[in-house]
Amino acid sequence: MKNKKNSGRALAVRLKTARGRKISSQRWLTRHLNDPYVQRAKEKGYRSRAAYKLQEIDDKFKILKRGTRVVDLGASPGGWLQVALERVGAQGKVVGIDLTPIEPLPGVHFICGDFTDPLVLKTLKEALNGRVDVVLSDMAAPSTGHSQTDHIRIMALAEEAFLFAQDVLEKDGSFVIKVLRGGTETNLLNLMKKHFAKVTHFKPPASRRDSAEIYVVALGFRP
Repeated sequence: MKNKKNSGRALAVRLKTARGRKISSQRWLTRHLNDPYVQRAKEKGYRSRAAYKLQEIDDKFKILKRGTRVVDLGASPGGWLQVALERVGAQGKVVGIDLTPIEPLPGVHFICGDFTDPLVLKTLKEALNGRVDVVLSDMAAPSTGHSQTDHIRIMALAEEAFLFAQDVLEKDGSFVIKVLRGGTETNLLNLMKKHFAKVTHFKPPASRRDSAEIYVVALGFRP
């Protein structure tokens, strides 16, 4: 690995071609290592660059207030949990769930499991101990490399998250969900508009421009 000096800017990282590594993998890794959000996340102690996506969403929509009760679906590795905890403070409550375990975060109640499993859902609701103000979901199914299949899979997750949000949100609560552009997200958007006062798309600056991901932000839940 070599560093190339660039006056006035962070050093750019160049990778030597590694035997057995695909060119596409090498390009992704080079881009990842030179991503300013990755570098900032490392400096600030965030567990992923995705932390900045939630910061930018909240800066615009002001959903994470002091004392807010939050649940994060698909919380691993914990970047969104860190931001949520910073913004709601000790007066708030932050619960996360994911199939993948995470390193413990003081102040966060984390559950390892599938929230669509009835037994896990029961455990999650017990941890919430009542309704919540915000449901977050940055979930994504593992990529298959086939864009249409990936779109269908992430939209299925989004629909499950929406059903969960309807079940646990307080009146006037907020819901943030990641989707992929591809057509079928319109159906979910129309459903959400029946239950929220305002539903809008937002692509935070931290979301890579070449990514099909976009976030749906729904405000003012109407049970």
